[in-house]
Amino acid sequence: MDASLWSTFSALLGALVGGGISYLLNRQQFANQLRVAQEQHRTEFMAEETARVFLSHKSFTDRSFETLRRHLGGFEDDELRKILVRAGAMRVYREDGSEWWRLLTRMDEFIERKALDKITREI
Repeated sequence: MDASLWSTFSALLGALVGGGISYLLNRQQFANQLRVAQEQHRTEFMAEETARVFLSHKSFTDRSFETLRRHLGGFEDDELRKILVRAGAMRVYREDGSEWWRLLTRMDEFIERKALDKITREI
């Protein structure tokens, strides 16, 4: 092979190896920065996770705000509402004016249960 072709392949190989190493180091640095940020804001992350788990209970699609406030203590009402929104929940007001929350991911389940309840009432 020609010497200029070898130098081209060598430069290409060096660029690929250097780029791969740079990519791996940047990925590791990003993961470390994410861990540090989560540790600094651990209370908020854990509150979101707790709210998500609490709203994912298989027996209940909805939870009252009072119940959530009782179990996720230490937050002001508006701060707790922000945590619930970040967890993927939406607020619903019932006919009596009470505030209830449900996960957006469980809307299909809620609609199915509502339809099933309607059918059972008709029977």
